[in-house]
Amino acid sequence: MDIGIGLPATIPGVDRDALLGWARRAEERGFSSLATIDRLVYPNYEPLVALGAAAAVTERIRLMTDVLLVPWRNNPALVAKQAATVDSISGGRLTLGVGLGAREDDYQAGGVPLERRGQLMDEALSTMRQAWAGDAVKGVGPVGPPPARSGGPELLVGGSVDASLHRAVEYGDGWTQGGNTPDNFKETREELLAKWSEAGREGEPRTVALCYFSLGDRAREAADEYTHDYYGWLGDMADQIAQSVVVDAGMAGQYRDGFAAAGADELVYFPCSDEVEQVGLLAEALDLAPVGA
Repeated sequence: MDIGIGLPATIPGVDRDALLGWARRAEERGFSSLATIDRLVYPNYEPLVALGAAAAVTERIRLMTDVLLVPWRNNPALVAKQAATVDSISGGRLTLGVGLGAREDDYQAGGVPLERRGQLMDEALSTMRQAWAGDAVKGVGPVGPPPARSGGPELLVGGSVDASLHRAVEYGDGWTQGGNTPDNFKETREELLAKWSEAGREGEPRTVALCYFSLGDRAREAADEYTHDYYGWLGDMADQIAQSVVVDAGMAGQYRDGFAAAGADELVYFPCSDEVEQVGLLAEALDLAPVGA
C-alpha cells in the first residue's frame, strides 16, 4: 500500500514557505502523494492552485485532491481545464478525487442549491470526461489543454452512498473514502468491486483512504485545535474526529496496517499543523525510507 501525505493547505495561517517547504520535504521523504481537502467558506488555499504550486517545486510525487468539491464550483468545463492544466504542468502526476460536500454555507457562497448537488455532480463528471477526451463541450468546441494522460487525469469519486459508488463505476478510475474505519472501508470496497464487475469494467478500481495525524510534543493539543475548528459545524462528531487523529507512532502503524488489510491501494495522512517537521516525524513513525536511500 502506498503512503501519501496531505498538504497543510487548510491549516489557518499557512503561508507560501510552509506549503512549498512541506511539498519538497514530502518528496524527499518518500511519500507517494501530496493531497488536498476542500472548503470554500474557510481561510484555506484553493486545492488546485495549491497543487499547481507544489508541482513547480517537485518532480516525482503524485498530486491529489482528496477531494475537490465539484458541484458548488458551478462550471465543470472550467474545472476540467484547471485539472488538465495541473496535470500537464506536473507531467501527468494529478489524481483528481471529487466529492459533493455537505456544508450549506459553501453552497450558498458558490451560488448553488445544496439539494441539486447530486444532479450537478453527474452533469459535471460527464462534461469533464468530454473535455479530457477532446470532444466539443456544450456543442461549442473542445476545452484544452490536452491532459498528460489519454482520457484525462486519474479520477476518483468520493462518498460511501450507493449513488457515489455508481458514479465511481460510470465515470471514475476508482473510489476514495472520507474519514472512516478500515472495517467500513473493506465493506464499501467490496460493494464497489461487485458493481465494477457487474458493469463490465476491466481490472479493479483504485481505492484510497485518509486519516489525520499530529505528532510531537503538542500532538494532542494541535489535533484538538485544528479538528474542532475545521469540523466544528458537525457538533459532537468533531469530538470523534479529534479522538481518531494519529498522535503517536503506534497509532500511525495501526492505521497503516488496518487499511492495508482492508485492501486500500493508498492511505493519505492529513496534517493538523503546518510545521514542516511533521513530515519527518510521520516518515519515521512509518519507517519510510528517504528517496535515494
